Amino acid sequence: MNDLEKDSLESLKLAMRQFAQDREWDKFHSPKNLSMALAGETAELLDCFRWLTEEASYGLDAEQMSAVKDELADVLLFTVRLADKLNVDLFTAAQAKMAKNAERYPTEKVKGSAKKYNQY
Repeated sequence: MNDLEKDSLESLKLAMRQFAQDREWDKFHSPKNLSMALAGETAELLDCFRWLTEEASYGLDAEQMSAVKDELADVLLFTVRLADKLNVDLFTAAQAKMAKNAERYPTEKVKGSAKKYNQY
C-alpha cells in the first residue's frame, strides 16, 4: 500500500471511532464484543456464497454483489474498529504478516499448490 492508502485506512479508523462515540457505543466495543461481531459479519459474507458452485461465485448478479459488498464492508469496519481498540496499526501488521507469509510460502516450493506451509 502507498501512503494514500494508509491515510485512507487511518481516516476510516477515525471515522469509525467518531461514529461509535456519537452513538455512545464505545462502552459496547470491547475487543471481545468486536471480535464476536466480526465473526458474525464474516459468517454473513459466507452465507452470500452458500450453495454456489465455484463458477457461480464469480458470476454474481447485481443483488448478490450488493450483498457481498455490504458484508465485505462490515468485515472491514469491524476489523478497523477492533484494531483501533487494541492500538494495532493494521497497515504495519498487514505488511509484517505478508513478510511472514513470504517466508512460510516460498514461491519455488508452493507455486500452484494449495498445501499449508507445514505440508510441503
